[in-house]
Amino acid sequence: MLASAATLAMAMAASSATIWLMLRLRLHGALDEPNQRSLHHRPVPRAGGIGILMAVAIGVVQAGGPWLATVLALALAAVSAADDQLDLPIALRFVAHLLAALGLWAGGGLPEMAWPGALAAIVAVVWMTNLYNFMDGADGLAGGMALFGFAACAYAGFDGGDAQMGAVCGSIAAGAAGFLLFNFNPARIFMGDVGSIPLGFLVAALGLEGLRRGLWPLWFPVVVFSPFIVDASLTLLRRVLRGERFWQAHREHHYQVMVRSGLGHRTTALLWYALMAAAGASACAALTAGSPDWLLLGLWSVAYAALVFAVNVRCRCRIDQSRPC
Repeated sequence: MLASAATLAMAMAASSATIWLMLRLRLHGALDEPNQRSLHHRPVPRAGGIGILMAVAIGVVQAGGPWLATVLALALAAVSAADDQLDLPIALRFVAHLLAALGLWAGGGLPEMAWPGALAAIVAVVWMTNLYNFMDGADGLAGGMALFGFAACAYAGFDGGDAQMGAVCGSIAAGAAGFLLFNFNPARIFMGDVGSIPLGFLVAALGLEGLRRGLWPLWFPVVVFSPFIVDASLTLLRRVLRGERFWQAHREHHYQVMVRSGLGHRTTALLWYALMAAAGASACAALTAGSPDWLLLGLWSVAYAALVFAVNVRCRCRIDQSRPC
């Protein structure tokens, strides 16, 4: 346990120190310039995810794996770093995400399942990889999901007797905490694709790895990361039904609507932290107690229906003054 605590401390220190040096020495590369679809109003560095990757590396080296998911995540980070600097074509990025998902399958990183299940898992990995990137658009939000989400996975790993999974997930959470020292509103640095893309991939890859090891059922990582999964999936569905170019940047995610409605970055992030903490804690409690999965999923379905309704009715009408509140 002391070794694990030392690893987490090293991970957080490495993340925060790396980002501090990047800002101090101006080694952050390109700036994220504000535009009509963004929520920030001044240029901000966008390579803070490198700090979290340092934490990931420390956790994996100290724990001795899992190597496949880590190598693939770092490969995606390299492509994403190039995208942050050069704005790569969407098709090229998608191919990289698909190849990483196929590599996870080919390398035995998925649970044993028939081909329909494997195909669904590959699609889920690609979607989660992009989903996390879509949700990285407000100060402190993506870092907060990494902190609360991977902390819950770390608890489940340690509780299930898997020190490796506990240490790796805990290191990612610690790295996110170090990142948030610089990313909480007002953000001095953004995560960038170099952070959000590999983090999304690791959510899926480690979620499936935990399933393969028997640490948790499928519903566990789904509930833990449900704040991001629900928002991104519902927003995508709404844009597809409207015939919009869903792959283009926009400001229609529920968290973006909350920021634009007057709540601002700080209050929005704190409200989402409460939601993330509740999702993670309930999943861990249900896993430990052996509660029926249908009960937990049912309760969260009702909760999200109410939350989505509240945002769509109360927040959107504050943006569009012609709509009745």
